Amino acid sequence: MTEHAFSNVAIVGAGTMGHGIAQVCAMAGMEVRMYDVADAALQRGLDAVHANLDKGVDRGKVSEELRDAALMRLAGSTDLETTVDAADLIIEAVPEVLSLKQALFAEIEPMVEDTAVFGTNTSSLSVAAIAGALHHPERLIGLHFFNPVHIMKLLEVISHPTTADAVVARVCAFGAEIAKECIYVKDFPGFATSRLGVCLGMEAIRMLEQGVASAADIDTAMVLGYRHPVGPLKLTDMVGLDVRMHIGEYLARELNNPAFEPPALMREMVASGSLGKKSGRGFYDWD
Repeated sequence: MTEHAFSNVAIVGAGTMGHGIAQVCAMAGMEVRMYDVADAALQRGLDAVHANLDKGVDRGKVSEELRDAALMRLAGSTDLETTVDAADLIIEAVPEVLSLKQALFAEIEPMVEDTAVFGTNTSSLSVAAIAGALHHPERLIGLHFFNPVHIMKLLEVISHPTTADAVVARVCAFGAEIAKECIYVKDFPGFATSRLGVCLGMEAIRMLEQGVASAADIDTAMVLGYRHPVGPLKLTDMVGLDVRMHIGEYLARELNNPAFEPPALMREMVASGSLGKKSGRGFYDWD
């Protein structure tokens, strides 16, 4: 039996990122428990993993044996303590709210063994600030996954000043096991990916607002001209306009840089409920 860097993984949050992380961990041979506060949300996450794996089988990317084995290793629960019990890696994938993440880790820490590692799937928040809620902040590290997790190869690893070297080493091995290419960045607002991606996205929205070009043509410019896999406006739709707006506000404030300030068009769309793919409409019609 293969020895893993982490044998039992708990995923807190069954949304888009959470169920994706759960899937890649289960496919890599780890025992996985996924938590969400509501039965309906948890079931949607479990169903999404099943659908992703079925699609992989249909396309010849995943064997039936791997699909079945991964599903056998994945369980769900709406009880947090049951989810994290015996876990040696706990990854949160809850909304990008600092106080929420801090409160969650503070609640979980007494429930797990002293050797358990905490991973925060933040895309921009201070990892040190999140770790500050723990009695042992050296156990926490940033693990920024990308959507869709089962396809995107990048894993951005962010260590804060007191992250233990042993935690970094185990996470490095974990990244390799789930077939991710790890990059390591300092705990600085926006890290590497969000700082660059959000800046580009906000400028694309300003261009659309000014009538420079259509959303489709702006995206095509970056796809064909710069070989981006998806344009900045379509990517904003996929991430969620509300999510990116909050990240932009945070980066504008923390970096004192107006380039990250959400344009008026973005604020209007969020206020009207046009949040992108999850609401059915954003810069594109997803229905």
